Amino acid sequence: MNICKRCYISGRVQGVAFRYYTQQQAQKLGITGWANNLTDGRVEVLAYGKSDVVNKLCLWLHKGPPSAHVIEVKCQTEINFNIPNNFKIG
Repeated sequence: MNICKRCYISGRVQGVAFRYYTQQQAQKLGITGWANNLTDGRVEVLAYGKSDVVNKLCLWLHKGPPSAHVIEVKCQTEINFNIPNNFKIG
């Protein structure tokens, strides 16, 4: 079953290639969606795919890339969404 999750990641997550590494993880897992920097310093990720792989990406977001320091990850399941056919960085 496919699901869509929107996650907000807080901590030192901008300026550390968080979106790039998230894109790499998503592509490895076959997930579509996007990752964007927010003006408040967080990163927002929208991930769509099979529930088990989306959940793997959500777990990975708690760690992030080596230079990141993740403090908090909040994820919610989305019902209405518009997903690109690949994983984009905004």
